[in-house]
Amino acid sequence: MASGVRLSRVLAERGLASRREADEWIEAGLVRVDGRPAVLGQRVHGHERIDVEPAAHRQQARRVTVLLHKPLGYVSGQAEDGYLPASVLVRPDNRWAEDRGLPWQPMHARGLAPAGRLDIDSTGLLVLTQDGRVARHLIGEDSDVEKEYLVRVQPMGSEPLGEHGLARLRHGLVLDGRELRPAKVSWANEDQLRIVLREGRKRQIRRMCELVGLKVLALKRVRIGSVVLGKLPPGQWRYLRDDERF
Repeated sequence: MASGVRLSRVLAERGLASRREADEWIEAGLVRVDGRPAVLGQRVHGHERIDVEPAAHRQQARRVTVLLHKPLGYVSGQAEDGYLPASVLVRPDNRWAEDRGLPWQPMHARGLAPAGRLDIDSTGLLVLTQDGRVARHLIGEDSDVEKEYLVRVQPMGSEPLGEHGLARLRHGLVLDGRELRPAKVSWANEDQLRIVLREGRKRQIRRMCELVGLKVLALKRVRIGSVVLGKLPPGQWRYLRDDERF
C-alpha cells in the first residue's frame, strides 16, 4: 500500500484549490515539491516544501462564479430523464440586464459546476462555478454556510402545524438514520415557512415537512451565506461581484 498523502489532497486541505484543480496545476507543471516539478498522483509525507507557481493563482483568479435564478423544469447538474441542466441558461441573451459584472466571454460558460443541489421542482438561487475553492466552501464536508428557503406548505390532514411540529422541524428529526443538524424555522406568512439550513441532504426540506404532516407546494432558495437572490428574474443569471462573499 502506498505511503503518504496525495499532493492534490494536501493542496485542497490547505484551501488552495479543489483536488481537480490541484491535479490540473500538477499536470501543467505549476507545482514543485522540494524544488522539483511534481508529478500527477505524487504522494507527500508532510515534511516537504511545496511551492505553487504564481501562474496557477492567476489562472484561478480568472475563473468565474455565476448566480442563476433556476426556474422549474431544470436539473442542477447533468442532464437526466430528458431534463436540461440549469447551466444551459448561462448565455449572453439570458444575462440580467442590471448585471454590472465582468464582460461576457464564451469561456465563462465552460466547466461551470453546480455548488449545491436545487431539485427540478424547486426554484431560486443556484450557484454555478469554475472555481473549486467556491465549491468546496459551499458543499465541502466541513461547510457551515447557511442556505435560506421560502417554503409554501399545506397540512396533509385537518390539523395545522402546531408549536410541537415547528420545534421538531428546528431540531430532532432523523433522515436516513442520521439526526439532522439544527435548523432555523419560522412562519414567513400564514402558509409559508422560512427555513435556514446548514446542510443539504437529498430533498431534505420536502422530507422534513412530510415528517411533521406538511405537504410542500412550492420551494424557493433565496439566500446562500450572505449572497441573496434579490431581484434576479427567473431564468436569468449574473456574475458574483468582487465585493460579495458567501
